[in-house]
Amino acid sequence: MAAIDPLTAGGVVLATAATDAVYVMFTSAVVARKRVPAATWSSIWYLLSSYAVISYTENWVYVAFAALGSWIGAFASITFLHRPPGGPPIGAAPE
Repeated sequence: MAAIDPLTAGGVVLATAATDAVYVMFTSAVVARKRVPAATWSSIWYLLSSYAVISYTENWVYVAFAALGSWIGAFASITFLHRPPGGPPIGAAPE
């Protein structure tokens, strides 16, 4: 097992946290049936997740950092992104 690079570990945590937050936005756009926002969030989702995947395929221990980032991203997005009463879901910008 190779040594863990703190910068890579931090990058994986941040990338997966951002990935989960973007996934919430993507899901919201899909639920609202907004094609362009859903497609845009989906492409951002894959761009962010690629960093984490590339990083942890070199050392399986980074999977733990990916899981931590995923938890943080989901928790933060549900905590801070509130659906306005009567409005469209968050992330479902008009086409």
